[in-house]
This record gives sequence, structure tokens and C-alpha cells, in this order.
Amino acid sequence: MTLLVFGSAIADFVFRMPRLPRAGETVLGEAGAALPGGKGFNQAIAAARDGGEVHFVGCVGRDANGAMLRATAQAAGVDIAGLREVDEATGLACVCVDAEGRNQIAVSIGANKQAAASQIGGIRPGTTLLMQMEVPHAENAVLIGRGRAAGARLLLNLAPAAAMPSDSLRALDLLVLNESEAAWLGAQLGQPGDAKSLHAALGIGIVVTEGERGVTAVTGEGTLHLPAHRVEVIDTVGAGDAWCGVLAAALDRGMPLEAAMRRASAAGALACTKHGAAPAMPQAAEIDALLQAGQR
Repeated sequence: MTLLVFGSAIADFVFRMPRLPRAGETVLGEAGAALPGGKGFNQAIAAARDGGEVHFVGCVGRDANGAMLRATAQAAGVDIAGLREVDEATGLACVCVDAEGRNQIAVSIGANKQAAASQIGGIRPGTTLLMQMEVPHAENAVLIGRGRAAGARLLLNLAPAAAMPSDSLRALDLLVLNESEAAWLGAQLGQPGDAKSLHAALGIGIVVTEGERGVTAVTGEGTLHLPAHRVEVIDTVGAGDAWCGVLAAALDRGMPLEAAMRRASAAGALACTKHGAAPAMPQAAEIDALLQAGQR
């Protein structure tokens, strides 16, 4: 099958500091060179490293950061025929990470504002479409409509949390959120922000990632909770993207949801053991090893 990721590509500037700054406060830290990132880009890299046939569609600038992102994607085996170069600067992120691996992120969307569903040609039945919220939300809605009409599998990571038309949400096969995003969506729908309530309100599969407590999914087949893997946390920046990308890749190659979630959970845990976002996405062999270790 084919996994199509429509989303953001961003150059991350990571600042490592003893603690995260409070409002109005300056905290000294250290930063290195720009690293590849962006939710869509990270998820595409994660899926490709897990063996997926991945096509990434988005926009970067005609600049050094855009060239860095394109080279990184090609090295990971991601098809970037749909990654368009535009005159606006490549998106940037300032990522602050404290000594415990917690983070604060500020993003300038830049070229990602120009990402459009029209960059995607025909969608074949059975294609898996994975989307996030760092591109124009209206373009996601258009793509969801096209994907549903074509018989594609539709996954949306509502990150960062933002409004989407209710008919677009109800057309999804799976909506993935973290706890804060689930709480936000619940408030918009007048529901508690838990997976069971969101499933009842929207009638679609809901997955809520819960950090060190694991992940809960509610679908028409019932409720599933998986505990988190215990790892030494260095940096949590890319964990959610590793989870989403590997989940999509596993579903695309025919894994049942529970097996795909187990693989995604291992990937998310492994991403926490490395610095950065896209550079932290694990290889398939690493995921296999962690899953096998957990079965002993």
C-alpha cells in the first residue's frame, strides 16, 4: 500500500537549558545547528524508517533550511516529489528542552502556509492519508473530503489543537490526540476530554496518548489501553510524531489496530531516548528489539 503524509516541514533550533523559562524570564542555554522537524516531516521520517512506502507533501522555502529538509527526507527514503519549493522562508521552530526532557516550542509556520491539497493528484483506494495541524486547516478539510470519496484510510493528528469542521472530523477513520488536545476538543464539543466521550460524540476511532501512563483507544470494537514502555527520557520533543508515523505505517501494511499501537508505543518511547525531533525517529530494528524485550 501507500502512505501519504500531508503536513509541515520545519527547521528546529533546539535550546538546551537547566529549566524552562517562565513568563517574562530569560534562561541561558545552548543551541546547535538547525535540525529537521515539523510534525508532518517527523511523522513521514518515522514511517519511512519503520519500512513504510512514504510520500510526503508540503512546502519549504528556497533556502538552506529547505535544502536540509529535502536532503534528510531523501536519505530516509521518503518520496518528496510532492514537497514544493516556494518563495516564502522555510518554517522555523524554537524548541526549549529542560534537564528532565520536557519542552516548550514556538513555531513560525513560514512556507507551510502555502501547503495545499491540490499538490496531491489522484488518491487510490486503500491509500493511507496522515495529516496534522501545522498546515492550513481548510486544506486538511479538502483532503479529508477527497480521501473519503476515494476510499482512503484517513488519520488526523489534531496537533496543535485547532478547530476543524465537524463533518471533516466525522469522516476520519482515526483521530489521534494527546491529553491536552483531547481536553481542548472535548470543551469545543461540550464533552469530557477522554477517548470514550470523544468517540461517542464523533462516531470515529479516537486515540489519546497519555505520556508515561500509556495510550487509550476507543473504536467501534471497544476500548484498548496499552501501558507505556519504561525508558530513560532525554528529550520528549518527537515522541508523539514517532507514535503517529509508525502507527500509520503499521496500519498501511495491514496490521490490526492493537498490534499497530504496540509498535507505535515502542517507537514513541524510543524517540524519548534521543535528542531532537526527526533525528530521534527510531529504525525498525530498534522498535523490534524493544517489543521483543517487553515480551520476555
